Amino acid sequence: MAGVTQQVAAILGESQVVDWAAAEVLGQRISGVMVSGAAFPEAIAYPETEAALAELMVCAHKNGWRVLPCGHGSKLSWGGPIQPCDLVVSSDLLNASINHAVGDLTLTVAAGASFHIVQTQLAETGQFLALDPAYEGDATLGGIVATADTGALRQRYGGVRDQLIGLSFVRHDGQIAKAGGRVVKNVAGYDLMKLMTGAYGTLGFLSQLTFRTYPVAEMTRTVVITGESAAMADLVGVVRRSPLTPVKLDLLNGPLLQTSNQDGNIGLAAQFQTIEAGVAEQVARLESLSQPHGVQVVAVEDDFWVELQHQMFPESATPPVILAKVGVKPSEAIALIQTIQGLSPQARVRLHSNSGIGWMRTDVLSAPDVSTLRNYCRDRGGYFTLLEAPLALKQATDPWGLAPDVKALMGRLKHQFDPQDRFSPGRLG
Repeated sequence: MAGVTQQVAAILGESQVVDWAAAEVLGQRISGVMVSGAAFPEAIAYPETEAALAELMVCAHKNGWRVLPCGHGSKLSWGGPIQPCDLVVSSDLLNASINHAVGDLTLTVAAGASFHIVQTQLAETGQFLALDPAYEGDATLGGIVATADTGALRQRYGGVRDQLIGLSFVRHDGQIAKAGGRVVKNVAGYDLMKLMTGAYGTLGFLSQLTFRTYPVAEMTRTVVITGESAAMADLVGVVRRSPLTPVKLDLLNGPLLQTSNQDGNIGLAAQFQTIEAGVAEQVARLESLSQPHGVQVVAVEDDFWVELQHQMFPESATPPVILAKVGVKPSEAIALIQTIQGLSPQARVRLHSNSGIGWMRTDVLSAPDVSTLRNYCRDRGGYFTLLEAPLALKQATDPWGLAPDVKALMGRLKHQFDPQDRFSPGRLG
């Protein structure tokens, strides 16, 4: 029987399959996150259409191949170490823009579409996707959905699932499944969109996505407030209870403020977007609320948010790097920041003020430290997920830290969608 590379080439054509020995950037990313001693995949496939992807998955199903779905690979290091697999399938060429209904504020694209390119194209029509993912220059829309990856814009627009109104994916046996549609009011059937969002490619291969789009605001302005922890905790509570409607509202710790050319132990960054008079009124109101708390209020340029992204998610990070997604009750957010800094003084921490969800990035963290922070978050109704870390640390601790009943439920879902456990082996532990 022909090998993996030959069979894939027979389906897609020789130009759309790369032998593993010839793989460059993507191959390096994958090899760096596989379990120690694991055999590398034989090839990387690049289907151009949903039909070609489905045919490829039929072949994989018949041969019993284990398949690793990916886009550009910017978040392949997130989650558990990758177990041995036979074939990597990239959506890099599955990137067509299918339909932008400008008047209906919806966009349908193939899952491999570049986030940066799509945002640039939408800007020409005065619209945008309300997503601000990690590594946005390299992110694909399919990868964003697969990892449920969005940032500060969740303050106003919600998470990734809130932006999706339809999707298609290819099942383990090559059949194409669909959920939702191309209109906003579509609630028929099970919420497969919720299952596929954050599934890390373990339930199916995303092929097509439909998003809500939003009009670009007339005016945008950003304010950064800094001060001591106690004063900032009081102020954050006041702001949360106020009628202010920022589109972004993030808590930042001291090291992250310093790398962004700001001072203070704790910072609160707020961005307002609406008509010019509305922005001016909200900024003035925020300044008025801040005055009794003895804090410093500074207006900054909007590229402040770009710099924050670069500090949390540098495009060329030098290993070892440790990135964790954390969550606690909003009232516990500042206490969590202090706890993290007690264990890792140079850690950069960014939490969304109204949800308590956010990120920490550091260079040094031990397995006992991970357990300490995970227990701290759990005791406060939250979680600690280790996304990026040296392989030794991931193998010394459970990256996900899921409760037994949650693991059991996820196992049943995995068996329902992928009975032979062929998709993304190892990523969910």
